[in-house]
Amino acid sequence: MRALWVTVLLTSAALAGCGDEPEQPSAIGTEAPVIVPEGPGATARTATPGERLGQVPPTPTAADVRFAEGMIPHHRQALEMAGLAAGRTTTASVLGFAQQIAISQQPEITIMSEWLTGLGRRVPSGHDHGGGMEGYGMATEDELKALRAAEAGAFDRMFLQLMIRHHEGALKMAEEALAGGKDQRMRLLARDVYAGQSIEIARMRKILDQLG
Repeated sequence: MRALWVTVLLTSAALAGCGDEPEQPSAIGTEAPVIVPEGPGATARTATPGERLGQVPPTPTAADVRFAEGMIPHHRQALEMAGLAAGRTTTASVLGFAQQIAISQQPEITIMSEWLTGLGRRVPSGHDHGGGMEGYGMATEDELKALRAAEAGAFDRMFLQLMIRHHEGALKMAEEALAGGKDQRMRLLARDVYAGQSIEIARMRKILDQLG
């Protein structure tokens, strides 16, 4: 499901400005996702269930912006950690998690970067998040250094421990976005992050228990 929604969001961005809105508002039910253009040169979005088309979409809030500006460097660090796996372990389950992180989180970075650009805001570079990320599970430089030096079983355990904490931080960020955000695209992404990473946390904990 997470990969499906990411594909829908990316497709909507590519179709921006390619169609006209309906003359009269119409309710969206449970059918296939509906792509809603937001004007020439703007990124399209996906209508949410129950939304009435033709109405002006809510103005993004500070919570929406904080989510995108914080989650981009958060995802980048996860990608950095995941990228270490191939050269340091042969454990299939750990390699599978690393691959899943790359598949899901890089497209999400693209979505959030394009959204911020559309608002005229700077996209964070590298792991730059302007501070304020304490409590969101980010690995410290010392932890990253230790992970880079680890191999085999030691790498597996450290990778899973750090990534579980990292995912828990992402859940907190998603909760805050859903509590205070109004932008339909960011709310959809926050729900997707929360659902997908909750499942991944449970699986990683199970594998960690099996490693002993």
